[in-house]
Amino acid sequence: MTLSVAIVGSGPAGFYTADALLEADPACEIDIIERLPTPYGLIRAGVAPDHAKTKNVARAYEKIATNPRVRYYGNVEIGRDISIAELRARYDAVVLATGASVDRKLGIPGDDKPGVLGVASFVGWYNGHPDFADLKPDLSSETVVVIGIGNVAVDVARVLVKTPKEMAATDLTDYAAKAVQAAPIHQVRMFGRRGPVEARFTNVELREMGHLEDAAPIVDPAQLPETVTGEHSERDLRMIEKNLGTLREFSKIEPGTRRKRVHFEFFANPVEVLGGARVEGIRMERTKVVDGRAVGTGQLFDVPCRLVIPAIGYYSEPIEGVPFDRKRGVVVSTDGRVEPGLYAVGWIKRGPSGVIGTNKPDGDLAAEQILADLGAGGKPGRAAFERLVLERKLRVVNFADWKRIEAAETANARPGAPRRKFFRVADMLAVLDDTVRSVGALG
Repeated sequence: MTLSVAIVGSGPAGFYTADALLEADPACEIDIIERLPTPYGLIRAGVAPDHAKTKNVARAYEKIATNPRVRYYGNVEIGRDISIAELRARYDAVVLATGASVDRKLGIPGDDKPGVLGVASFVGWYNGHPDFADLKPDLSSETVVVIGIGNVAVDVARVLVKTPKEMAATDLTDYAAKAVQAAPIHQVRMFGRRGPVEARFTNVELREMGHLEDAAPIVDPAQLPETVTGEHSERDLRMIEKNLGTLREFSKIEPGTRRKRVHFEFFANPVEVLGGARVEGIRMERTKVVDGRAVGTGQLFDVPCRLVIPAIGYYSEPIEGVPFDRKRGVVVSTDGRVEPGLYAVGWIKRGPSGVIGTNKPDGDLAAEQILADLGAGGKPGRAAFERLVLERKLRVVNFADWKRIEAAETANARPGAPRRKFFRVADMLAVLDDTVRSVGALG
């Protein structure tokens, strides 16, 4: 019988799993279930709006979604509309690919004050994710503090200091563009608790910060080591040396007429968010690295600001009926096997690490595991799922519907921009209602 698989989540990990399954078993039946009408996960809601080339991977995912063996069910939330237990009763295999969308807290006094906004929330805000469109971050101070030095932190800094001209050909939401362009921000200070050797940004992302129109990268040369010590793989050593070379170039840059600054500051750890009813600054402690760990020196300094953005990682939310490790923020699994017939891939399996392509091995392994564990299918799969959808009168957005939403976003774009995103589910569904009415009128 046909093997039926439900994949919960339509980000990279989910699509790589579907692709691997189609290659291993061309006769299998795969249903991708997504709580939003829009597919692609962090490709749409996480990748920086000025990195359009990175988003081109969605073209490969579209080929998967339009395979006759695959169906996309958007606007269906597992846990609200349908339970995991109900999916498992209907499909031979269920694959969890829901990612990690919750920000890790700083864990210091004051980290719950208004004005502390996790990077997942902030990125979701400027990318038009429906969950975060109404955040209204306070951009009223001259300084924004970002805790963490990695690719996402660099993305945030770049969006905050780029000129309107630099962002014109992007899909930055109109409300975010208006707020950022009106803000008095002239410096972003990024802090890492360890040193530049331990930083994990990619060199392409880092070098980009040296070519901004109105912002200069600032690096203290005293924080840069002359040589790299410690044990590192050849790959890591190449990355570290490239990054150090770029940081040395930054340390020699003369800002000239550029009005804004992005500071790369190492060996500093947050100890307290300052202020009364809301953020007024952050207290930092100088550190030193001992055996790879950041150790406080007792030397404190304060940074006045009204917005602190921790970029220190994410964790996944528990799913009812699925064993979950709350400390690590991932499902409990043995290399992706959660329970018989239940699997995990991507960040909900291994935590938030790597780049988009890092999820492909997870998909490949999950496909191997499913075929090894189950062989042929036996459960009704799609037919039973669609009966349940009809019984509950769920408003499903299929892939053709998504393409109509996408076409409307493209048609509404500013000159030179790829799209103007809908950031409310109701507006996305209204596009489909308008299409139905138009077809009806023509008929």
